[in-house]
Amino acid sequence: MNNKTARLIGSFLTVGRMRPAPGTWGSLAALPAAYALHIIGGFWLLLVCTVAAFFIGWKATQIITADEDEDHDPSWIVIDEVVGMWIALFPVSYGAIMMDIGVHRLWPGWIAGFVLFRLFDISKPWIVGKADRLGTPLGVMLDDVFAGLFAALGAIILASIYHGVMM
Repeated sequence: MNNKTARLIGSFLTVGRMRPAPGTWGSLAALPAAYALHIIGGFWLLLVCTVAAFFIGWKATQIITADEDEDHDPSWIVIDEVVGMWIALFPVSYGAIMMDIGVHRLWPGWIAGFVLFRLFDISKPWIVGKADRLGTPLGVMLDDVFAGLFAALGAIILASIYHGVMM
């Protein structure tokens, strides 16, 4: 992978260059991409593409930051947010398949996943912050993986409360 390709991947096709808050723009851009992946191949395609994006993003981040002395995680690298956001949407995608309904009908899960992911990505609690402090390309990717896992768990809890208590 050359530097130009790494920058294109790292910025998620230049979305990371949008201002302000490139991480939020990257997270937002991940939503229609996840929707398209789900429509094309369901949860399993979303899962495979998430794993692939993690490893490709890790490699791209290694290339991009190889010459960086000070900034191990430039704000315009948003492939990590895309991976984390897709993980946050796993319960929505899987739930739609299990219930045999259109994924768009689970719109509250899309909102919950996005809001929770941004909350965990920005606040960096516990292991999210530890991963971020690694100061390595792997840490760049892992903090968003953990934020996505926390967001997915939070979305499951919120759905359980809604469907168990309110319905």
